[in-house]
Amino acid sequence: MRLTQFTDFALRLLVELARETPGKRITIADASRRLDIPLNHLTKIAHRLAKANLLKTSRGRSGGLALSRSAESITVGQVVRVTEPDFALVGCMAGQDCSLAPGCGLAPVLDTALRTFLRVTDQATLADIAHSPTHRYC
Repeated sequence: MRLTQFTDFALRLLVELARETPGKRITIADASRRLDIPLNHLTKIAHRLAKANLLKTSRGRSGGLALSRSAESITVGQVVRVTEPDFALVGCMAGQDCSLAPGCGLAPVLDTALRTFLRVTDQATLADIAHSPTHRYC
């Protein structure tokens, strides 16, 4: 399984914000420069994260981006669920026909693996990966 670049960039943005002084905002342009992520991509990511209430945005002179709540209360799993388009690891998990379906045991194995992946990501918070050497993201 490989996460999309959208999810990768979203996690990088949130980790960067988690490392900021609480209450301090950074602009999308500043985040784009710091993270070396194209501004148009980061704008779309910030919009999605704000719609999911993981990020707050404000306009104006003192505007910018900030976490909507503490880094300790946002899990990696929440971010992954908001940013990944789907979790169908193989076609049959997405409802596609498969000639092996009647006797194939692959889908249940992959479903178990996916549930395990999500359970583990639900245990790691932004605070964990932003400040802990044992949960290094970048």
